Amino acid sequence: QVQLVESGGGLVQAGGSLRLSCAASGRTFSPYGMGWFRQAPGKDREFVATIKWSGNLTVYADSVKGRITISRDNAKNTVYLQMNTLKPEDTAVYFCAAWTEPKIMVLTTTVDVWGQGTQVTVSS
Repeated sequence: QVQLVESGGGLVQAGGSLRLSCAASGRTFSPYGMGWFRQAPGKDREFVATIKWSGNLTVYADSVKGRITISRDNAKNTVYLQMNTLKPEDTAVYFCAAWTEPKIMVLTTTVDVWGQGTQVTVSS
């Protein structure tokens, strides 16, 4: 069974940067794509960014375009989320997600595997 383990969260001041990592472990892992969602207190989990496991296709939420970059290292079965110019409204628990077959990779309902989440807090 595939497990996703996030790391890299923490407390940062507004305008700062953080890099999240998500490593997949378990049986042979060959996803269709991986991505990140986030959930702020009292709000629904929302899409942040996704990347196909082959090729260069990436998709970003409008709220993070230009500030956040998703990338992957296939050899390490790891996906990254580089977050720059962070804002207090970016404060949330960030969840790694994986899709094992072709699906619409911006919906929480299509995710096949979730990570446990990592807290990101941006102070003003």
